[in-house]
Amino acid sequence: MQTVICITRYTDHMSESSRTHPAEEKETKEARLENPTGVLHLFRHESVPIIIDAILTLPPGREFNKTELADHAGVTRQTVSNYIDLLLETDVVEEVPNTSPRRYRVARSDVVEELFELNSALNVAGE
Repeated sequence: MQTVICITRYTDHMSESSRTHPAEEKETKEARLENPTGVLHLFRHESVPIIIDAILTLPPGREFNKTELADHAGVTRQTVSNYIDLLLETDVVEEVPNTSPRRYRVARSDVVEELFELNSALNVAGE
């Protein structure tokens, strides 16, 4: 009895996928949009990248409320209110304890560290 082992390289898989029908690609796109992960989870909302870009320009440790963040980002307070829970959930911002009205600051998290690194790399690449 002979055993056949099939090994598919990544490049082979990519060449096969590039021959897919456009309808199949659409299904993949729809599936990604319906079940976003990672960056798409954050950036699928039009205003979130604008808010994050504004957050990345704040001085370290700077506290802000929703109105101040909205003014800094150039969006409405309602827009910030719509997405503040997402920013908290993904560790982009954190609540400042014992503040009323509620205040926030840039979170000390791996997510923010990676966002700063990506932002810096993109700024250098764009020069």
